[in-house]
Amino acid sequence: MPEQPYEPEGAIAGTGAGGAMDLGASEAESLERTPRGPDGGPVGKPRSLWSDAWRDLRRNPVFIISGLVILFLVFISLWPSAITSGSPLECHLSKAQEGPQSGHPFGFDGQGCDVYTRTVYGARSSVAVGVLATLGVAIFGSVLGGLAGFFGGVSDSFLSRITDIFFAIPVVLGGLVLLSVVTSNTVWPVIGFIVLLGWPQISRIARGAVITAKQNDYVQAARALGASNTRMLLRHIAPNAVAPVIVVATIALGTYIALEATLSYLGVGLKPPSVSWGIDISAASPYVRNAPHALLWPSGALAITVLAFIMLGDAVRDALDPKLR
Repeated sequence: MPEQPYEPEGAIAGTGAGGAMDLGASEAESLERTPRGPDGGPVGKPRSLWSDAWRDLRRNPVFIISGLVILFLVFISLWPSAITSGSPLECHLSKAQEGPQSGHPFGFDGQGCDVYTRTVYGARSSVAVGVLATLGVAIFGSVLGGLAGFFGGVSDSFLSRITDIFFAIPVVLGGLVLLSVVTSNTVWPVIGFIVLLGWPQISRIARGAVITAKQNDYVQAARALGASNTRMLLRHIAPNAVAPVIVVATIALGTYIALEATLSYLGVGLKPPSVSWGIDISAASPYVRNAPHALLWPSGALAITVLAFIMLGDAVRDALDPKLR
């Protein structure tokens, strides 16, 4: 029987139920070119680690709840006047230690200041210190640790000994010593102190991630093809070593907020007239029996903020760690 010529206009495709259907030329050629999996379905483009992580995060209620709390904190940090019309520095001694009343749902502290207004404005300092300190620690520590892990040798040994020295310094004691001589009322001395003592942890994480990544086959292939050190670091190693740094930095952000409150409580962090949850907690502690509300609200806001960032870090860790899938 002579072979019939192929006519795309009359192409026939099976329906899978014993029947057939007519296909046009473009549809038949598209059907023929589409890759098929073992089950006969089309094979899509492979997803990356980041797309898989984002898909898992969107389905994680812990990430959604903590993310909403953090977005709310960022919102009131940028625009506190959106939810309160008062000033955190406006105080009336005649209302000192009074409880909640109309227009002042959290009551007044020992100086007659509105606790609600100060709690809202206190989020600005805490979020600013946490975010900026985390960025500084992540950038500084990642650069030092990544370079030491990539080049190794004397630089790696020297950095390891330096990190051991910084790990031996107690954080709170170091803050009492270093910040006690600072007279600035801004957040920058606290941020600088956290970066100074916080970078060794990120540096060690980045060093280990880079050492692991540079041993992979694709890095060795790039090296064999003559790729420069800069290209290998930026294109092949850094994208695959940044995940553990992001996880540790996200969890550490909540820790840095708690550290700022601790230093402010001890009187060496932020100082009046700055508004901070640590300052309000310290001021409300002596009369906690007479006005517990002045201590309850700023400490509760601090606890919720730290918990939200820790929960967010745990969710990001679960999504980025392939061993936990």
